Amino acid sequence: MTHNPEQSFINLIKEHQGLIHKVCILYETDRDTRNDLFQEIVLQLWKSFHTFRGDSKITTWMYRIALNTAISGLRKYKRTLTTEELEERHFNISDSSSDDHEENLEKLHRCIRQLSEIERAMIMMALDEVPYEEIAETIGITQNNVRVRMNRIREKLKKMMNT
Repeated sequence: MTHNPEQSFINLIKEHQGLIHKVCILYETDRDTRNDLFQEIVLQLWKSFHTFRGDSKITTWMYRIALNTAISGLRKYKRTLTTEELEERHFNISDSSSDDHEENLEKLHRCIRQLSEIERAMIMMALDEVPYEEIAETIGITQNNVRVRMNRIREKLKKMMNT
């Protein structure tokens, strides 16, 4: 049974929407802006859908478009996100140990947002267990360069998490 292109695209988005949400979360802090970014990424994926030839995995292609859309959006609409994040942190103070995991996750997201655009993309894919080969293909660098950069990014995040 063959699907029409629209149905194939809808199925693709349904199956991999988590990938798009992760990109949005790491590149935008405001919920409305994240929703706008999600829609923009889906639009860009649709515009490019007919060009996907299967030379790479579909997720590699999706990451490339999602990351390019998020990064170009950041460049167009630079905001003072750091100030907003610091203000938000004051409201997330909790004495409950059950919230520790959630707080650590929020802190990790804040730390990741402080990384460069490329570092954010790389760590997000690594957290998604994307093989270094695919990260290299998506970012456009060698696998060895991915290994070196990932070690540096991990060290940077460890320091940031411990401060």
